[in-house]
Amino acid sequence: MLRLVVRRLLQLIPTLLGLSVLLFIWLNRLPGGPASAILGERATDAQVAAINKALGLDQPLHVQYFRFLGRIFELDLGTSVQTGQPVWDEFVLRFPATVELSVFAMLLAIAVGVPLGYVAARRRGGWLDVASVSGSLVGICIPVFFLATILKEIFGVQLGIFPTFGRLTSGINATEVTGLAVLDGLLTGEFDASWDAIMHLVLPAVALATIPLAVIVRMTRASVLEVLGEDYVRTAESKGLEKKTVRGRHVLRNALLPVITAVGLLTGSLLSGAVLTESVFTFGGIGSFIAQAIDARDYPVLVGFIMFIAAIYVLINLLVDLAYSVIDPRVRVH
Repeated sequence: MLRLVVRRLLQLIPTLLGLSVLLFIWLNRLPGGPASAILGERATDAQVAAINKALGLDQPLHVQYFRFLGRIFELDLGTSVQTGQPVWDEFVLRFPATVELSVFAMLLAIAVGVPLGYVAARRRGGWLDVASVSGSLVGICIPVFFLATILKEIFGVQLGIFPTFGRLTSGINATEVTGLAVLDGLLTGEFDASWDAIMHLVLPAVALATIPLAVIVRMTRASVLEVLGEDYVRTAESKGLEKKTVRGRHVLRNALLPVITAVGLLTGSLLSGAVLTESVFTFGGIGSFIAQAIDARDYPVLVGFIMFIAAIYVLINLLVDLAYSVIDPRVRVH
């Protein structure tokens, strides 16, 4: 297991280096260069030359790149144009909100998607199977921002069941420990704050979970159908093993391998793709801040957040590989 972890970690290095090269090229290809992007369109040549010298942008490209790479390793990617705070501080401040929303959405997608896909496969051709396949297709096709807006209007504005913006209701006393509002309320015994945070999570999490839920349903269904046709399943059934044992040990465990891959990739995409959902609900995570950074041409924030999210994405894929080896010992052998 340790050798597997080390090998996967070493494989992550070229990926992150390649991304750093792409980001560096993007920065240097900005209209007017990074200096003009920071100073604005009305910057004078003298101002541009001054900031180029201050940032070391007048040096050879290879020197600039290694300085850029060094700042990444030092977690020093400059200051946000919007807030005047270091990019790393902004990331640490806002990342827990996105993690909480993404985890809540993924748990919802797994809790509904895996059982629904399994039952649909066991009852292939039935009304539940047809409904789940049709529903998953609709879920993939509906744009997230459109669904988020509809949910906000119906359940938030018209019915008033759920809050429509933010993470906590104004006036709720909540002690911050981890930055995760639900967990903080449980740790400090402020259960009203936890419940209020859950209520704020429901609508954005449902909107964000739609596509992962649809993918998980279809992946689980297809995988279970494939496993049900395997010889070892028929052999287990012919030996008279209990249905519970056959379904749990032989069918579901083997069918989960491709589903785990999908969950890992989808979790990474949730962390990086919550921009529209957070913007609709003014959730205050990195997604909504990235949207603001795009409007404000806050390039230090964009570069920093892209690198941080990419690092998290590849680490999630590492966890997926480890989960593979736990569920299927053959992976450790190979």
